[in-house]
Amino acid sequence: MRFNFLGLRGVLVLAGSICLLFVSTPAFAAERVVLKYGIFRESLSVEELSTFSQTGELSRSLRVNLALARQDPKAIRQYLTKPVKVNPVFLDRVLNSQIGNIILDQISQVTYTPSRRADRQALRAALVLSASQDRQVSLIEIIKNYP
Repeated sequence: MRFNFLGLRGVLVLAGSICLLFVSTPAFAAERVVLKYGIFRESLSVEELSTFSQTGELSRSLRVNLALARQDPKAIRQYLTKPVKVNPVFLDRVLNSQIGNIILDQISQVTYTPSRRADRQALRAALVLSASQDRQVSLIEIIKNYP
């Protein structure tokens, strides 16, 4: 993925957006996402992110946050919805390997549950569940499937 058109600030905001802090209720998918970037902290509902990714319609809070971050909503929508084809069995095997655990642990340093417990397992579950539905994953699917 190439980020040279976004600039440093854009890359950091995008990375912060991708590396989300998920707030959820046990045994259910996340209902809210907390974006953290420096002192910036904003809570968004998964529903409004999903609506934006499906229709392009921005909620008031999402419109304000993207404007403050100087981000193009079309580009963010593309990042949320861009599918990556993957074999769910292969993905599960890789994520359950030693290298997969290292990768999940690295991602879990910036994407984690409020309790900071079982972050690796939560991320693995979201990825595999997303892939098993249609043999591809997108960021919005992962967000929706994060436990």
